[in-house]
Amino acid sequence: MHIFNKKVDLNNYLKSNNLDNTTIGFVPTMGALHQGHLSLLQQSIENNVTTVISIFVNPTQFNNPEDLKKYPRTLENDVEKIKTISDKILVYAPTVEDIYEGKTKSQHYDFDGLENQMEGKFRPGHFDGVGTVVKRLFEIVKPTNAYFGEKDFQQLQIVKKLVEKEKIPVNIIGCPIFREDNGLAMSSRNERLSTEEKEKSTIIFKILNNAKTLFGTKSAHEVSDFVTKAFKKHPDFELEYFEIADEATLLTCVRKNKTKKYRAFIAVFVNKIRLIDTISLN
Repeated sequence: MHIFNKKVDLNNYLKSNNLDNTTIGFVPTMGALHQGHLSLLQQSIENNVTTVISIFVNPTQFNNPEDLKKYPRTLENDVEKIKTISDKILVYAPTVEDIYEGKTKSQHYDFDGLENQMEGKFRPGHFDGVGTVVKRLFEIVKPTNAYFGEKDFQQLQIVKKLVEKEKIPVNIIGCPIFREDNGLAMSSRNERLSTEEKEKSTIIFKILNNAKTLFGTKSAHEVSDFVTKAFKKHPDFELEYFEIADEATLLTCVRKNKTKKYRAFIAVFVNKIRLIDTISLN
């Protein structure tokens, strides 16, 4: 398996093996890989000649320095997990310097308002950081197809908008959420949860499913009220937000429209660890 810490080495390898003229699948991650990430790699392998995965904890998308500090960094374990899929996957694990070249700063983006909803409200500057690093990674890897999980659905829509606005020649492919057997959405942050906290966190998906059922007969406001009250019965959890939004615009649903697709978004803290999830309501 080839592991590159510098973009120049990755680019030279692709060129010297004439791989830059083939289809390249790309899976950008921040490491602490789980089955969801591996499923993205599997899809990339099936649809591309070459697959590249990046493992980079991007500092510019963290508005909370403590969260950045505690974010799991498990490169050796990640590489072993990647090998279970294929030893031909190329791993790009750069330093901050290699990505930002001494200017660790976000570019400001206008994503037509997508950046102002949900995560954007509670994590100022987050999507500027996401846009900056994703654009940089696309410039380095030059992928044909890039794969993103739908758990970060808002991020997926942001990346699609980035590609559209910046005219980047890459296909963005959203892939289904992978869940633990108990329903908890797989996330790198789950690494920080105790066994007991993981089990308790199944309540997030249960409440989301109940919200989906209610949305069939109740208004968005009534469903939101139900979710707020449901979490008050579980004092171990702090609900940061619950939103029902239009999938295309991410604008909050005020009155249901049969022609639109809606999705529920949620962010919850358990023991200061922030978990997000989402579910289609149609």
